[in-house]
Amino acid sequence: SLSTRHCPWKMNQLPPKSSVASPVSESTNSRVEALDSSSMDSFWLEVENIKQSAEAEQEECSLADVKTQEEGEAEAEWLQDAGLSELLGDPDNDNLVLLSTLTKTQAAAVQRRLDTYSRSRRRKNKQPVRHVRDVFGALSAQDTAAEKEESSPDPLWHNLQTSNTQRKAQDFSCTVRNPGKEEVFNMDVAYSEQAAVLLKGSFLSESRKLKDGNALTRFKIPKGRLGVTRIGDLSAQDMKKIPTLALIELTALCDILGFELKRNKAAKLKTTEKRLFGVPLNTLLENDQKLLPNTKVPLLLQALLSCLEKRGLETEGILRVSGSQTRIKSLEQKLERDFYSGLFRWDEVHQNDVSGLLKRFIRELPAPLLTAEYLPAFAAVQNIPDLKQRLQALNLLILILPEPNRNTLKALLEFLSKVVARENNNKMNLWNVSTVMAPNLFMHKGLPSKIPEGKEKQLAEGAADVVRMMIHYQDLLWTVSSFLVAQVRKLNESNSKRYQFCDKRIKNLLRKIHADKDKVEKNQGEPSKIVKVHASLLLKDSLEVHLNNATRVADVLRQFQKNLCQNGWNIVNTVNLLKCNNSVECTNLLLYEVGGNIGEHCLDPDTYLLDLYHINPHAEWIIKQNPSYPRMF
Repeated sequence: SLSTRHCPWKMNQLPPKSSVASPVSESTNSRVEALDSSSMDSFWLEVENIKQSAEAEQEECSLADVKTQEEGEAEAEWLQDAGLSELLGDPDNDNLVLLSTLTKTQAAAVQRRLDTYSRSRRRKNKQPVRHVRDVFGALSAQDTAAEKEESSPDPLWHNLQTSNTQRKAQDFSCTVRNPGKEEVFNMDVAYSEQAAVLLKGSFLSESRKLKDGNALTRFKIPKGRLGVTRIGDLSAQDMKKIPTLALIELTALCDILGFELKRNKAAKLKTTEKRLFGVPLNTLLENDQKLLPNTKVPLLLQALLSCLEKRGLETEGILRVSGSQTRIKSLEQKLERDFYSGLFRWDEVHQNDVSGLLKRFIRELPAPLLTAEYLPAFAAVQNIPDLKQRLQALNLLILILPEPNRNTLKALLEFLSKVVARENNNKMNLWNVSTVMAPNLFMHKGLPSKIPEGKEKQLAEGAADVVRMMIHYQDLLWTVSSFLVAQVRKLNESNSKRYQFCDKRIKNLLRKIHADKDKVEKNQGEPSKIVKVHASLLLKDSLEVHLNNATRVADVLRQFQKNLCQNGWNIVNTVNLLKCNNSVECTNLLLYEVGGNIGEHCLDPDTYLLDLYHINPHAEWIIKQNPSYPRMF
């Protein structure tokens, strides 16, 4: 059976119902204080079901406890994952151009870890790290003292721990400011820079407490002149650069907030003879793509979600009411045998058994869906007092996830949103769904967890709250911040311009970069421009567009539509565009920015094109069919 030493929540320490609604911590109190005494019953019932299922199969946690890393090991791994392994001693400076994109807070985060690593090397009497002092300069005595304060050991569930001193200094905001009121969520400026400004100004906000479990502040991302970029709008080549940038930014944000970000080592995955359950996501997708190329989410998960959407959304207690463990195990065996042959009969399966299969699929993944490396960081987001900053951290964590994990998580969250939308019929509100799903996402048999005595309830409520945020704010969380897109552009420009890093402090390097940026901006005063927009897959001709300060992507697509209908252009794929009334559906078309300092970028309809031209004058603009629309030929 799952021993309590390895189980994230010890079964013999379940809090009594009468104490469930008691305050758990200063940072989470206002989020849960009004929830009634039965609000966490679904959570603990789900934990019990998971335990019984594991005991029935005599499963045990087979992985050893995570070993404490020696000083400098975590920093070395961090620098490698952040794309800065060259700083560890490799003379090749090719990837050091990443430093040229960093903000001051991001550079400071890199500097701290590099300095810790170099100190550990000196203590071991090893060769000193190349260019540590040349590139970054010496840390001040104040920085060193602060770093020593932060270096206390912490258990797995406290990988983002706040020191009491720093928490008092940075408690400049509140958990939920204005439930029901719309607030601005700024993505133009790096989150860590925003936090630094708030901290410097000792910003205080009026504390507002939740009146019910679903009262969550509404956030709006203000659209700048360059529009909003969603995950999926960037090419795969550019998206590969995002996780390293997001990791550096997340670390910088945690530094400013007084949290320490530590990560687990990736777990070694066991091999299995199964084809569906207990199979790594990458392997599942590789097999599925042989049947359906470009599959982004495992076909089994798609089938489970589709079955529940068709027949389970109206079922009272869906997800919460457990199906028969015996039937679920039998169905799993049938799926292993018949799923790919198409012989499995979904219409004969009870919906509660399907929801049991769904949760079992998630739990049985060899590595957690949120990854072994970052599962503790997801769980520890609850420790950040301010809601907006919790969402900033979650946004960065989701960008760090591998693409298969991120796509699978999104499919799951979209389904959970549909369940919540049918609350009147299925009696499953946002908090109910969150408490049921949290154990399936945060408990994993392969990850031992050391829970401090008396912290079970706090961690349980915190995990459920993180799931609630991911469900409720998924549109915001699946957005690529403008400041990260700008950093990707700078990285792509590195081939034509190199900065010299030797004998320069990072602040001097940043000063030169910003000076170069100012020079470019001075040359961007053209009030208008004539450009060509291509639609090679649709038309043989290109569209000449006159840009001014008011020209948006939507305007160009409308102009394209008008010319297409009035001028009788030579259409290549007419059937893709023309409807029965001979009009063109404008929403069927998208404008892409291709080349220059970006790989490929699907543009927001509200993007102002003259501003975009000034930022990337060497790009081509190409109109393509919206891939989400079914092709008609």
